[in-house]
Amino acid sequence: MERSSTDLEPLLPAGERSDIPHDLSPWGMFMAADWVVKGVMIGLAFASLVTWTVWLAKTLELAGARTRAGRTLKIIRNSATLAEAVNELGKRGGPAALMLRAAADEVRLSEAALDHADNGGVKERVASALSRIESYAGRRMSRGTGVLATIGSTAPFVGLFGTVWGIMNSFIGISESQTTNLAVVAPGIAEALLATAIGLVAAIPAVVIYNVFARSITGYRHLLADAASGVERLVSRDLDFRKVPPGSRKSPVSLVAGE
Repeated sequence: MERSSTDLEPLLPAGERSDIPHDLSPWGMFMAADWVVKGVMIGLAFASLVTWTVWLAKTLELAGARTRAGRTLKIIRNSATLAEAVNELGKRGGPAALMLRAAADEVRLSEAALDHADNGGVKERVASALSRIESYAGRRMSRGTGVLATIGSTAPFVGLFGTVWGIMNSFIGISESQTTNLAVVAPGIAEALLATAIGLVAAIPAVVIYNVFARSITGYRHLLADAASGVERLVSRDLDFRKVPPGSRKSPVSLVAGE
């Protein structure tokens, strides 16, 4: 009695059978991968999650900070004196608002010496305080972006490590089964290459988002620099008007109004 090829197939070597189940979907390849490759994939997926979390958090933080700085800068530009700017500021927060209050505090602390000492000392102390506020605000806004640079630079290599490990296991499997049948070779190689694909998926957005944030933070620091320059102009104007004789003195507000 002759047996059909279907009846004989279970007796064939593994490399010559066609009924070996191979789920080549991303989830199927992940589940069939070696534990080292699985660990690489999980790590890269977590890195991708961190990237998008940082993107969301820093986008909201930058948007709020730029809005606050822009509003305070508008107040500075529309004010003729430091006191007027501080009164208009109200309870607004942010580094630019802190610059105004720091300058006002420094002028108040130096009030007793303004008529007896050179005004250069006050201007120097105000400029020092403003530069420290600007520097701290820039560093604070940059927090969290370093992890994007790390992910963008290391994720491809981590994925490549998973690929090399997976292909090495595939060759070991080929050696043990002693067959080069594509049904045996292809799944292992596909699982290995999936690690590289996940590494690129994690790295490319991280690099792009990092570059976008670098430009945005630079623009934010320019806003703070404009605010600091405006505050220094207000302080310098107030100090100069203290030297004008009382009889011929006109307030900066009156000059701005064209009186």
